[in-house]
Amino acid sequence: MIREVFIKKLNEHPLNKITVKDIVRECGINRNTFYYYYTDIYALLSEIFQTELQTVIDEYNDTLSWEESFLVATKFALENRTAIYHIYNSMQREELENYIYNVSGTVMIRYVEKVSKGISATQEDKKLIASFYQGALTEMLLRWVASGMKEDPNIVIRRIGQLFDGNIALSLERSVNLKD
Repeated sequence: MIREVFIKKLNEHPLNKITVKDIVRECGINRNTFYYYYTDIYALLSEIFQTELQTVIDEYNDTLSWEESFLVATKFALENRTAIYHIYNSMQREELENYIYNVSGTVMIRYVEKVSKGISATQEDKKLIASFYQGALTEMLLRWVASGMKEDPNIVIRRIGQLFDGNIALSLERSVNLKD
């Protein structure tokens, strides 16, 4: 309930205008109950991003598709567009950036591992390739948020997937050939 009220408030007000008092009043609980679960509003925000990250990881485990995982991540953003925009324009922007970076890293590391089956690339090269795509995806998603999340993420992510198609495997194969 605390998380739901906080997200609702975040969709209505900038982060710096939301207080613990506002949250507990709407929840009908006392401040001690809030502080039993969270040290402050920022810990609550961090937990929300951790929960969403776990949802993306679980989706990846179910589908083995980085594209589907990213669509799950953008679903929360689209459902809470104003909240995400408020976080992006707050002092806690780093929380959002870390969330996007972690989502990108998690799915790309797993995707590179999946693609590398049968290719004798080194772990260092796999990490390097995953890191490269992690950075690219992170920046693309941050630009999407900054632009107001107007573009349909389905189209953007599918297009990126088409552009990636085969390039990661090719990079891994080339890394093996560079060693020879």
